[in-house]
Parts: sequence; structure tokens; C-alpha cells
Amino acid sequence: MDTRTATATTALVIQNQGGGGLGRWAAWLTERGVTPHIVLAHEGGAVPDRLEHSALIVLGGVYLPDDDANAPWLPATRNLVRQALTDVTPMFGICLGGQMLAQVAGGEVRGSHGTPEFGSTRLSLLPDAVSDPLFRDLPEHPHAIQNHVDAVTALPAGAHWLIHSEHCPYQGFRVGPAAWGVQFHPETTAERITGWNRDRLTRHGAPTPETLLAQALRDEPAATDTWRTVAHRFADVVTARAEPPGARRG
Repeated sequence: MDTRTATATTALVIQNQGGGGLGRWAAWLTERGVTPHIVLAHEGGAVPDRLEHSALIVLGGVYLPDDDANAPWLPATRNLVRQALTDVTPMFGICLGGQMLAQVAGGEVRGSHGTPEFGSTRLSLLPDAVSDPLFRDLPEHPHAIQNHVDAVTALPAGAHWLIHSEHCPYQGFRVGPAAWGVQFHPETTAERITGWNRDRLTRHGAPTPETLLAQALRDEPAATDTWRTVAHRFADVVTARAEPPGARRG
């Protein structure tokens, strides 16, 4: 059911696994007038047929974007991504969500591809970020928490390539004017690392959760400032597009 009112701007948020919630972005979006409406798809929450909110956010998960056998809500989620692109409804995809955006728009995603990344990772902004509505004027090398073994291997035609890291080229991109995908987790705090699966980290040759946590805590103050800015800017894009045409400034 659409929960918008005449005075409320909402973002539909698709959560794909336990412990993979919107995190600190919930408060940051709310600070700028966007209320998250979260669907716990992994728990059987119904993904709507139509995108009737002012924005779409698709969160991370352990699945590939087309792993329909293990995550039967993914076809409906892909349909929402298509609608967002067609209607130019602002979208932000995180990890699995970013991979889904890339795939739906015509790019490629591969499972267990390249070097896995875990914990706080140094990113590098690319030239297209200079004029991007969300990533302009950020630090040249921000840090963000990573937790992935799958990766985008080709961007959609015409996409703006915004961010890369040493081991993963396609860390951030934009499709069209208002759809962003990232491989990293701007919504996650260092504290969440304490709940990561130790055996999974060992299997992929990663440091222990304690080591990853210590590094993430060192990087967190600056990272928090950076990703709060991005969340606020996304919310500003959403609220600007949600305003009636006569109310828009400029």
C-alpha cells in the first residue's frame, strides 16, 4: 500500500537479508524530509507491483541479482528498478542493489568474481564524479565498508562511472539522471562488522572481524561525514522531484 500523503515524501526500501537494513541512512534521509518505507522481502514482505513512492532504494544481500530460485522476490524487485529507470524516479542501489541496477540497465554481473573486499576500503573518485549530483566535491579518496565476493563486470552503455577501488573497478556509477549504484555500504557503521560470519571471512582469506573492526573504527569519522553528505544529497534529489511543478525553485 502506498503510504504517501500530501505532505510526505517516501522512499520504498527493499531489504534482502537479515542484518542488512538501511542503517544510518534511515535517519539521514529523514533529516532531509524523506521517510523510508521498508519492505522485509527476505521475510516474506510483499514487494509491490508498482513503484508508487518518490524513490527506490534496494539494499545488499548474499544473492546475485537474478538468483530467483533462492530469493523469489527478486523478479518483482527488478521490475521496480525498470520502472524507476523508465519513470526517472530517483533510485539508489547498494551492493546487490547496485549490481541489480547495472544488470537491469544492460550491464553485467558475475558471481565470485575478482578479489573479494571486506571491511573499510580506500576508494577513488573518477572524473565523472566532479559534476555528479551526489558525489561532487567529496574527498578524492573516501573510505567505505565493503562485504562482497560478486561484482559488476561491465557497466550499462552510457552509464557514468564515478568510483573505483584497487580491486574492484565498478564501485559507483550513475544510470541516467537519477539512478545510482554502489558496490560498497555507505549505510553501514563499523559496529556491524562484529556480526559478520568468521568462517566466511576465513574462507575468502580476509582478516578477522576484530582486525576489520579496528581499521573501520579508525576510518569511520571521516567516512561518516562523506556518506551523510551523499545521503542528504540523494534525499534532496528525491524531494525536489517530488515537489509539484509550480513549487519547484528556479
